[in-house]
Formats: sequence, C-alpha cells, structure tokens
Amino acid sequence: MENPNTETTINPPPPPEQEPDSKKLKMSTTTTSDDEHTTTAAAATGEETKKPRYKRRKVAIFFAYCGVGYQGMQKNPGAKTIEGDLEEGLYHAGAVPEHDRNKPQRYDWARSARTDKGVSAVGQVVSGRFYVDPPGFVDRLNANLSPQIRIFGYKRVTGSFNAKKFCDRRRYVYLIPVFALDPNSHPNRESVMASLGSGNELFKCHECSERGCKVVGLMGKRSYELSGSRFDLDISSNTENAGISSANGNASDPSSEQIGEIKPEYENAESNKVQDGVLDSNEGNAAKDTTNFSYAENEKERFNRILNYYVGTHNFHNFTTRTKAVDPAAWRFIISFNADTVVTVEGMEFVKCEVVGQSFMLHQIRKLIGLAVAVMRNCAPESLIEKALQKDVNMTVPTAPEVGLYLDECFFTSYNQKWKDTHEELSMKEYEQEALAFKMKHIYAHIALTEQKEGVVALWLHSLNHRNYPDLEVVNDEIASNKISTEAENCNAE
Repeated sequence: MENPNTETTINPPPPPEQEPDSKKLKMSTTTTSDDEHTTTAAAATGEETKKPRYKRRKVAIFFAYCGVGYQGMQKNPGAKTIEGDLEEGLYHAGAVPEHDRNKPQRYDWARSARTDKGVSAVGQVVSGRFYVDPPGFVDRLNANLSPQIRIFGYKRVTGSFNAKKFCDRRRYVYLIPVFALDPNSHPNRESVMASLGSGNELFKCHECSERGCKVVGLMGKRSYELSGSRFDLDISSNTENAGISSANGNASDPSSEQIGEIKPEYENAESNKVQDGVLDSNEGNAAKDTTNFSYAENEKERFNRILNYYVGTHNFHNFTTRTKAVDPAAWRFIISFNADTVVTVEGMEFVKCEVVGQSFMLHQIRKLIGLAVAVMRNCAPESLIEKALQKDVNMTVPTAPEVGLYLDECFFTSYNQKWKDTHEELSMKEYEQEALAFKMKHIYAHIALTEQKEGVVALWLHSLNHRNYPDLEVVNDEIASNKISTEAENCNAE
C-alpha cells in the first residue's frame, strides 16, 4: 500500500522539436535593393567574393537631339519619341534595373522641356535616380542611343531636384530664311490675281511657282541618315565660334555667321541630285531667292520691333491649342525676343530668332513666329498683334513650320544660387564646344537641306493670305472675320 505522504515525481514530457527558421536557412549569393546592386562570384579557392556595390545617384543629364523622325520629346504609347529611346538607352546602359524598366516614376524621372514633333534641342535636361557607376556612364549611354541623340554629361544634384520644377527659364531659337521676310518673295495666288490689270502687276512665284515646287521622292515623311566621313568636323578648342565664320570672312562679326561643310544625307536622296548640299538646278530649287532683299538695319529694326510686342506677361490663348482664354495657364511671361543675327548654312541665309521665357505652350513659339512673319510680309498690320494678345479676342494665327525650331538651353538660376557651395553649377558651359559641333553638324544642316529640297517655308508662305487666315485682315480697326460674324448676328436679330 502506497504511503499517501510519499511524494511522487512526474517527469514532464520532452519539449517539441522546434522547426528550423526558414528565413535563417535561406542563403543568397545575390542581393538587390532600390539603393544597391550586390553581386557575388565564386573565386578559384571556392570562397565567395563580392563585387563593388553601386548606389543610385540623383543626377541631371545634359543632352541634344535632332527631332526629325520623332513625334516629339514626351513619351507617347505607340509613337517614336526621344524620351522613349532615352529610357531604353538608360536601361541597356545599366542605369535602370530590370524591375524599373518602363516605369520612370520609380526613378523620379523629369524633363526640363517638351518639344513638338520634328523640333530639335541643343540644351535639353532630364533628371532622375540612376546607376551611373562604374566610370564611363556617358559612353555606355551614347553607345545605346541613335546618332541623332547625343549625351554630353551629367551632374550630381540634390535629392529633391526636379528638372521641370527647378528650371527658371528656357531659351528657344527659330531659324527663319531671310527670303521669308521679303514681301515680294513667294507671293500667294490671291496677291498675284489681284494685281492683274494694274500698273504694278505681280508675276507668279519665280522661285517655285505659285503653289511651290514639290520635289519627287522627298515630300512627306522625313527620315534621317548619317553617312560616315561626311560628318567629320574640326572644332577648334580655342574659339567659341569654331566652324562658324561671318559672311565677309571675319569670324569676329557676331551679326553674320556662315556654316559650311555640313552635308548630312537623307533616304531617297538618289531621286534628287545633290552636289555639295545644293539641289541640282535641273531638279528645281524651292528656296532660291531671286530678289535683292537683305536683312539690313531697317529690316532688322522693324522685325525686332514686331517681336517686342510679345515681351512681358500676356494672355497667349490665341497662340496655342486646347487652352482657353479663361485658363490661368494661358498667361505666360516672355523675358526677351530678338532677331539680331544672320547665319549662312549651305549658302542659304537665315535670321536667328531667340526667345527666352519661363515656359511655353504647345505650338506657341511657332505661332508667335508665324504672325510676326505675316506682319513683316504686310499680310497683317502690327496692331493685330496687340489684338491677338487680348483676352476677349479670338482669332486664328499662322503656325510656322516646325523644322526651324530648336530648344537652345534650360536655365537653373535659383537652384545654382541656393546650392552653389555644395553642388556643381547646372549649365551648358562645360559642354559648349560639344554642343556647338552637334548643332552645326545635325540641326543646322537638317534645317538648311530640308528647305533646299522640300521648300517647307516657301510652301508655307503661299498660304499666308486672307482666304486661309481671314483674321489677318483688319477693316476699320476690326478683325474682318469678327466683323462678318457680327453683321450676320445683327441680320439674324432683325
């Protein structure tokens, strides 16, 4: 019989075996994150050796491009754009990881300016967080881009930097052929017909016929093609105007520049005989100027006076599309607008129109140039510009061709002032020579040869008439089209 006072010892059951922690058992030879790339490789001894780790860097990238063949700067699904090609180039250069491909918001992508279809740029800037190490990032990126796009370099910026928001000013340049400012060059059909029987009859356009010369095989979609040594260009390191000389041979004269030996080739060129960048006279030359018109002091003074109407803060709703007068976005500030320089490219003279502003709307600069040329050619009075800038006036103004327009530079004045002690200055100073070479070789040559072959501006000039643009006609200080609509309303009211 058991003694109740005797204590019985009961051994507790053994603890259950703990399952191994799966996280601790996982071993990886490669780790990646949004901030680092880590790679490992097996050494000859069998031990694992880690390669250098690279971090994303917030940088601003400076580059240029020739816009021919592209549907503009901004990425657009289904369209060939500069931004689309640049994003792919960054990926293939190792600046963007696989999981961020086609997702620019994940690496803080921003652009300083948008350009329209066919518009070029010399000083475009984009920003984002990229893997720029190891050294040689610029060369790797250029190797994965079309020759039409040229990366000049990059600079480290603050973590909050945004290429669009931090850009204070933008400078655009429009090259307009000198003959376009001559009222007697490429007259429209209405002017020719109206002069018949008068004592001062006009002849139809000697340069290209009243409708313009359409060169077979070169009208329509434009393409771009490089051809080896024809792009060799010697850029002197000790002169700012390397490759540019004045019309009289004096390179120190800034008012007249001449650019030569720039001869890009385009597809279908075999259908038109081009010798030294000039279209064979047997095939026709749409841009040939047979008058004695020149951009002298009087013409320069008048054209600059016309452009000066745009300077200041105005409502530019008539100089864009899709933006109404009541929209605050229609108000824009233009800092300066001048046309003081004549450049000669492939034997053709162009007036260099420079406009600086805070920001610009769709087609705005091309419409500003379009109306200014119409006024210069006496198709409209100067007073019409002031009317077009009024909020309560609606009118249609001409749009100049896109081929002569390019973005020259983006400025970051406030940013540079604020961060001058800790960060590099954001400007094109460091890339001036490289940018000049690209501009002369690709952009200027494209503008001149396109005009020589296709007569883009010459054809456009024939459309500057009151039939196509009734708003250009002013009767008794009132726009003709508005007067007609007002009379019709009164008639209906009666």
